[in-house]
Amino acid sequence: MEGGLTEMKKVWINGSFDVLHLGHIRLLEYGASFGNVRVGLDTDQRICEKKGPNRPYNNLNDRIEFISSIKFVSSVVTFGSDNELIQRIIEFEPDYMVIGNDYTYQTIIGVEYIPKVLFFDKIEGKSTSNILGYDSNSNR
Repeated sequence: MEGGLTEMKKVWINGSFDVLHLGHIRLLEYGASFGNVRVGLDTDQRICEKKGPNRPYNNLNDRIEFISSIKFVSSVVTFGSDNELIQRIIEFEPDYMVIGNDYTYQTIIGVEYIPKVLFFDKIEGKSTSNILGYDSNSNR
């Protein structure tokens, strides 16, 4: 670019972000250290199908507002299926995907459309499931 400025990279992060916690903030902060972050949020129906009838705890409109208000996030989109997730990724054309290191050996939807995946070391004990008392190691 002109004037020696480098183009900002695009960073994709997706998830449910149902009950925000420090782990989410650090994940988003880490992503923002590489460029402009777009967050893809699962719809309420998709979360319910994947995590059970008592989820999500916060509805999609609230989650959009929560995530949009975080200074590390540039934009937010939603998706209700794997195909829709892939389409959102293709439309955004990210340089990077940031995802928790618990996905290191799992299938990552849409990864074939992203040049580089960066794994974030999750923060011990900081998860929505733990906060809501769903983890077997929870103190609740």
